[in-house]
Amino acid sequence: MSVPDGRGAGLEEMIAEADRALASADRALARDYPGPRPGRQPVHTVYVAADRFAPGLAARWGRQALTTLETCAPSPEEFGAAMGLAPGLAADVRSRVLAKLSAEPIEDLRLDFEDGYGDRGDDAEDADARAAAACLARDAAAGAAVPFCGLRCKSLEPRTRRRAIRTVAEFLAGLLARGPLPAGFTVTLPKVTSPDQVAAMARLCSRLEQAHGLAAGRLVFEVQVETPQVILGADGTAVIARCVHAAEGRLSGLHYGTYDYSAALGIAAHLQSTEHPVADHARAVMQVAAAGTGVRLSDGSSNVLPEGGRDEVTQGWRLHARLVRRSLERGFYQGWDLHPAQLASRYAATFGFFREGLPAAAARLRGYVEQDRPGGTSQPGRVLEEPATARALAGFLGRGLDCGAVSEAELAELTGLGRPGLDALR
Repeated sequence: MSVPDGRGAGLEEMIAEADRALASADRALARDYPGPRPGRQPVHTVYVAADRFAPGLAARWGRQALTTLETCAPSPEEFGAAMGLAPGLAADVRSRVLAKLSAEPIEDLRLDFEDGYGDRGDDAEDADARAAAACLARDAAAGAAVPFCGLRCKSLEPRTRRRAIRTVAEFLAGLLARGPLPAGFTVTLPKVTSPDQVAAMARLCSRLEQAHGLAAGRLVFEVQVETPQVILGADGTAVIARCVHAAEGRLSGLHYGTYDYSAALGIAAHLQSTEHPVADHARAVMQVAAAGTGVRLSDGSSNVLPEGGRDEVTQGWRLHARLVRRSLERGFYQGWDLHPAQLASRYAATFGFFREGLPAAAARLRGYVEQDRPGGTSQPGRVLEEPATARALAGFLGRGLDCGAVSEAELAELTGLGRPGLDALR
């Protein structure tokens, strides 16, 4: 055997041997960890009981949120105080929130047939599934559909399994009878306890695609992480990681269920919150399990609603905005909203987060891009960015663009990049 010297046949033999030994691992890595899911991620999911849904709901929620803002925070100063924003950001963020509530108040809508709906018997739920599907189809036909939508069925536990499958089938049949499947359509599967339930949901999606002539892979679903069993199994493993890889590529997201999970661990009702330590632990496990898989993360909700008098509304906003900001800082870019007035605090906290971070992120990304170009020069005091950090900077700015916190004109001015250039770095 020749001595490997970086050029000879001995080196090529060792490389070929390593290629053969690692071929299976290479395939598994590419299959199981394809990288970030392409496209826009909504900043929230709004949950509405299915029987309360009617065409034009998104616009009505937007008008209600605007009315509450004008009543309880009519000035930038009052708005900033209620939302926990720095004085220099309040006026700019408020104007952006007003525009968002007028143009696109809800990014993702989920029609709820589970906890927010209850058990009403088969006849009632069948009728509500058909009626909700018809309403959603009317919104789509009228050009009033939200960017993302779907339904939450009951769980696949034995007691509710038949009803869950029946509702998904009824809803989908009613929707497709009136037009194509809306873009961004997703089914939410709650109270998952095992990878077997995830695999069963994937098979159900495949069967429904075949029944309705949909393209393979068109139906996707998200899993609610709200049981202890899905975080830590009886064998001591992180079950949620196996769930991610049991979905045959159909799993779009993991959503933390604040109150079911906290209650299952014995947390007193008045202490149940997305900032409780048990929530931080569960979300950390979710985050590691989903990393690199293309499965997105969503935080839970705040059940302290901004309603009542002015003081009660602003207190609810202040709490909600703080929790949203906390989630964003921890890499959870989506959450649940349950009330029209929460739209104001959701967008205020989200826009404030991106506006505050925009100058530094844009400057760092511009420095990385210019240094990476042929003939690029180093600037005094410049931070040496890793490619992974550049991807994170591009991801941050891309999310700001997606939700409306940042404009393409600002991006081009601050970074020298258009949207395609930004996406190429992500």
